[in-house]
Amino acid sequence: MAIIKPDAVLRRKHIEIKEKIVKEGFIIEAKDNMLLPELLVREFYSRNADQPDFEDFVSFVTSGLSCVLITSQGEEEEVIQEETLPQSDAEDEESLEYPEETHVKFAPMVSKKKRDSLQGYLERQHISEFCDVEDDASKVSQMIDILFPDFKTMKSKNIQRTLALLRPDVYEENKDNVLNIIQKEGFTILLQRQMSLSEEEARTVCKNYENEEYFNKLIAFMCSNPSYVLVLLRENSVEYWKQLMGPKTVEEAYALDPESLCVQFATGNFPINQFYGSSSKVAAEKEIEEFFPPQATLALIKPHVTQEQRLEILKIIKDAGFELTLLKEIHLTPEHANKVYFKITGKDFYKNVLEVLSLGMSVLMVLTKWNAVAEWRRMMGPVDPEEAKLLSPDSLRARYGVDILRNAVHGASNLSEAETTINNVFTEGNEEDIEEH
Repeated sequence: MAIIKPDAVLRRKHIEIKEKIVKEGFIIEAKDNMLLPELLVREFYSRNADQPDFEDFVSFVTSGLSCVLITSQGEEEEVIQEETLPQSDAEDEESLEYPEETHVKFAPMVSKKKRDSLQGYLERQHISEFCDVEDDASKVSQMIDILFPDFKTMKSKNIQRTLALLRPDVYEENKDNVLNIIQKEGFTILLQRQMSLSEEEARTVCKNYENEEYFNKLIAFMCSNPSYVLVLLRENSVEYWKQLMGPKTVEEAYALDPESLCVQFATGNFPINQFYGSSSKVAAEKEIEEFFPPQATLALIKPHVTQEQRLEILKIIKDAGFELTLLKEIHLTPEHANKVYFKITGKDFYKNVLEVLSLGMSVLMVLTKWNAVAEWRRMMGPVDPEEAKLLSPDSLRARYGVDILRNAVHGASNLSEAETTINNVFTEGNEEDIEEH
């Protein structure tokens, strides 16, 4: 387990560190940005407990987001060596007399080179100051149970995600029937959307037919009619969905797998499987990011929200599938507040907003997931908590809001505002950020 410390996360240094770790051949089995519990920090850094500044260090690590990684070493490096037969003194003399004759060589030998430890690699890269490593198996296992409680189950059962697609004909005619089958087969639908594909996206999901004479017509059809795309989760998800779909053409499916979805929902003008699924776990993760591109939004928890309520809100955010990308606790002076509320600084009521924000520390966050701006606004609910209690009783403002000014949370209203505000308040490499944090 590796912990990338809060100052590195706030400077976005953790992105570079993760890229280097992967490039070196280590596998990141799990990762998350999180606020670490004090007891876990003390246990993880127990070797430093006798240091005079240990209490300050614990306060620092628990004050902001750390990036926690579970890593494994992956494949050992292969080293190719070419060896020659040993030569005697006589052979040495002979080689001088007959230089044109070459000596017999063994075939190249491939040997395994043990990979350096993660700690050793970080030190060689001069980035160990940002990242601390624990490799004691017993301690790592205990910490995984606390920080990644589902990790061991998901790994042992090979629970994974895959991308699934319903082509236009089956989507239009049988969407509900297909979704019922998907759920009965034990899949959890994590994400779903209707979309009209770009040509590049259409080529991705039609690549099995690129040598067919109807390929160009198929691409045109896929681009001009809506498809339905899903992210599915279950044990052995990639292979299970592929088996459920059946062969790539209707003719093959009737011959080889008449119970497949391909046969059950054979329709349309093309002799193809009306479904698509990722070919591998690696392809699935790549395609999920392409079809459900992550989006960032700015979120704020206001000063009147208690510490206990803040932790509840953070848990709700994580449970909704958001990544806590950046976080800092800050006293929003008028100068700082203007960067967040720049759209309303000229309004008469803005002085009341500033008064509420001046009452204590706020929590500023960057939240990331597909469709993040709209999803965060849905979770917040109507601006007035009283209205929220009527129209959206499970929303954050209904649960934690007091009145229209002390309504618990704030968020960007659109993507453009989100991008501007994030750039305003989370400036990369801004030392002021680090000091406030």
